[in-house]
Amino acid sequence: MIKLADRLNNMRTMDSMKREKQLKISSETVYIFAPLAHRMGLYAIKTEFEDLAMKYLEPDIYKDIARRLAESRRERTRYINEFIKPIREQLEKSNFNFEIYGRPKNIHSIWNKMKTKQVAFEEVYDLFAIRIILDSTPEKEKEECWKVYSLITDEYTPSIERLRDWVSNPKANGYEALHTTVMGPRGKWVEVQIRTKRMNEIAEKGLAAHWKYKEGTATENRFDKWFQQIRETLNNEDPDSVNFLQEFKSSFLTEEIYIYTPKGDIKMLPAGSSALDFAFSIHSAIGAKTIGAKVNHKLVPISHKLSSGDQIEIITSNKQKPSEDWLKFVVTAKAKTKIKDALKEEKNRLQTKANTLYKGSWKVWA
Repeated sequence: MIKLADRLNNMRTMDSMKREKQLKISSETVYIFAPLAHRMGLYAIKTEFEDLAMKYLEPDIYKDIARRLAESRRERTRYINEFIKPIREQLEKSNFNFEIYGRPKNIHSIWNKMKTKQVAFEEVYDLFAIRIILDSTPEKEKEECWKVYSLITDEYTPSIERLRDWVSNPKANGYEALHTTVMGPRGKWVEVQIRTKRMNEIAEKGLAAHWKYKEGTATENRFDKWFQQIRETLNNEDPDSVNFLQEFKSSFLTEEIYIYTPKGDIKMLPAGSSALDFAFSIHSAIGAKTIGAKVNHKLVPISHKLSSGDQIEIITSNKQKPSEDWLKFVVTAKAKTKIKDALKEEKNRLQTKANTLYKGSWKVWA
């Protein structure tokens, strides 16, 4: 967290630096520091990192989007007020204690949508999001979030595929909220985020708020699991620092997916994980013997890419051994490290065997 704060200060004060240094620091920030801030739940820092980096890496695009946002601010404010009015009335009628406001998306986020959807600025439909923050007791949080969701979808038609339920199943970085996208007045899509004050504090302060709202000691906290995985990886650090950094990023700084065991337990893995990654996440010995898996009761190869919500059962054989090909379809640092260790061990074993045979044949010749 100290390192993130130091980097944020550097990014805010780069105007007087040489162009080469601006590009180097900005590239590092986008590659490692912004994802790290995101993974730690520090969304405000993450978005500022992205915007400041874009300011130096893509200055013309950054200035253009900033100008367009400034020009459309008055129109956006009018639209937000129009959109919020009936929701506010329903929330007040239902006696909720709440705050409601609109916020613009950050410049980097808008640019990403323009690139991925290949659309112009005017065609990016959710340039802003509406946020509702409830003053709710812990035991009523879920119930009240869903009640508010119901009030909103009674007023505006929701896009079903855009519902994100991080209230029932929070993100690994502790983020909790309900997100939905609804069709507002004049046919415009609007994203609505529903949180409680506690959820909002975690969303704003991330890891720092996590310690304040630490989960019960009976079950290991998701942050604790994440830290434990990082400790294991650091203890097996690849001497090639570039490889290590790439593996660290793909294992710990990407979005996570949720996978279920046959007993219904949840495992968190980085997006893009294969059945083999899951096997190694259970135990190294299981991973090394994996020959296949059943995903949602269907047989799949060990290279099968998993999706959030999949239920998986691993199939093993004592005759199975890791091969070089396995490294092509695993993404977790643990799986890669254990496969490399097994390959190295097998190579040493074969070398020792060859040396023994060579010495034996030399004696017979002599």
